[in-house]
Amino acid sequence: MSDTENTVPDGSEGRDERHKARMVRKKEVVDAKIASAQAERGVIVITTGNGKGKSSSGFGMVVRAMGHGMRTGVVQFIKGAIPSGEEMFLQRFPEQCEFHVMGEGYTWETQDRARDVAKAEAAWEVARRMLRDPGIGLVLFDELNIALKLHYLDVETVIADLRARPPMQHVVITGRGAPPALVEAADTVTDMTPVKHAFQQGIKAQRGVEM
Repeated sequence: MSDTENTVPDGSEGRDERHKARMVRKKEVVDAKIASAQAERGVIVITTGNGKGKSSSGFGMVVRAMGHGMRTGVVQFIKGAIPSGEEMFLQRFPEQCEFHVMGEGYTWETQDRARDVAKAEAAWEVARRMLRDPGIGLVLFDELNIALKLHYLDVETVIADLRARPPMQHVVITGRGAPPALVEAADTVTDMTPVKHAFQQGIKAQRGVEM
């Protein structure tokens, strides 16, 4: 073996040492933040924005909670005309996930505001019952933001019901256009920002990806 084959590339040893020093400092910062976050209670999580992944994220949290043995509840607002993969899967576990499809489809399809309002109000009654059940550890209100944005439901009433829920119950809310008052009441809010979408390239919704 030649001398050149035994040579460490220029700067790699110093680079590795600098990386280790940065990670040591970062670990100190992260450990301090973890040590200071000791409160334990139910949280309100919102995924909103125009990008894909809001409902997908919400259903991921439902499955995560079920993996921990928690009972969960799902109420779908607006959606409902087309069965989703999440619905078909989660209804296999009725003892762990109470699933209610309460909408009749997107508003541009239903074209009947009075009926949409009535469906949203009926859905919130189911949601309110779940919010009063301490045995349910996590609830997902899919597309609730849209029902609030369109004023099918009163946002202050919704917030009051959320605040009156059992102290350890988690709530996940999805949909575009989350109202500012709901954002303010939430603990974690993520705004999904679109970059590219297959639909813009003429690709229709795919099973397992969009439905």
